[in-house]
Amino acid sequence: MNLILLGAPGAGKGTQAEILCKKLGIPSISTGNILRAAIKDGTPTGLKAKSYMDAGQLVPDEVIIGIVGERLEQEDCRKGCILDGVPRTIAQAEAIEKAGIRIDAVIAIEISEEEILRRMSGRRVCEACGSSYNVEAVPPKVEGLCDNCGGKLIQRKDDTPETVRERLKVYHRETAPLVDFYAERGLLKKVQVADNKEATNAKILAALGLDL
Repeated sequence: MNLILLGAPGAGKGTQAEILCKKLGIPSISTGNILRAAIKDGTPTGLKAKSYMDAGQLVPDEVIIGIVGERLEQEDCRKGCILDGVPRTIAQAEAIEKAGIRIDAVIAIEISEEEILRRMSGRRVCEACGSSYNVEAVPPKVEGLCDNCGGKLIQRKDDTPETVRERLKVYHRETAPLVDFYAERGLLKKVQVADNKEATNAKILAALGLDL
C-alpha cells in the first residue's frame, strides 16, 4: 500500500507516518528527514535546500523528486511506502504520477492554525542525533537533554512562530490545492486531528478501512 500524508506543518504527519510504518510493515519516507540528513552532512543538495528551509520556503521540485526517487529504489520499498512531506505542489504530484508511482490513498490531516502554532513552538530537536521532542506532548526525561544520547535540545529556526506563520502561508498557497487534486482522483480521505496521536491514528486506520 502506497500512502501519501497531507497536512499543514505541525499537523502530525511525521508522527502518524511512524505509527503507520510499524503497523503496516512498510517504510515511511520523510523528505524532511532526508533533507535534514543532507544538511547535516553538508552535501551540495543539503546546502541548497537549507537556504530555502531557513526562509520557510519550499525546496525546489527537482531537489525533492530526485531525493525521493533515489529512496524509492531501495529494497524496503518494494511492498509499499508512506510518503511524508511529498508531494507539496501540484507539479510534484504530477511528477509522481509521471514516474509511474502508484498511490492507493491520500490522508489529509486537518488541524487549526492555532493548534499548529502551539505545537510547533514546543518542538525541540537534539543537535547531536536529531531525535525530536515536544515540551508538552513528548517531553524529554531531563529538560533540555536528549533521552537517547544526552545531547542538547534546540529549537530549529523553522519552528519559531515567525517562520511557522510564513510556512503556513506557503502551505495554503502551494500545498492545499493537492486536496482537490487527489479528491478528483477518488483517493482523498480527510481526518480531523484528535486529542492525542493514538486517537488520530485510529481515525486514519478507519478511513483506510483497516482493523489493526
